[in-house]
Amino acid sequence: MAAIDISGRIADRVIVHVLGWTSETRLHIYEDAGLIVVRLSPQGVFTLTGQRHLHLPAAVRKWCGLKAGERVLLAADPTAGILIVHPPAALDQMIVEAHTNTLGGNRA
Repeated sequence: MAAIDISGRIADRVIVHVLGWTSETRLHIYEDAGLIVVRLSPQGVFTLTGQRHLHLPAAVRKWCGLKAGERVLLAADPTAGILIVHPPAALDQMIVEAHTNTLGGNRA
């Protein structure tokens, strides 16, 4: 879990280190089904900041309803060079679906 600052940065250096990303790493960032996908891409237009923070573009934050100070769940696959950012709304939806499935379709 990590917080987003007022500029849209995520300052979790541990996950960036695990992924092996540097400030020169080219990234493609996009929204997909309420999740933010960050992946290695030689043609990517995004990079980490000089401090190796991930900056989420304003348009992506808007599409996902993210605001400064909110916490997101980060999940990485270093082998694939991909990071998935789970905004609170996506986590809420996943929890509701999991509980509904566990309860046999009842949303209690």
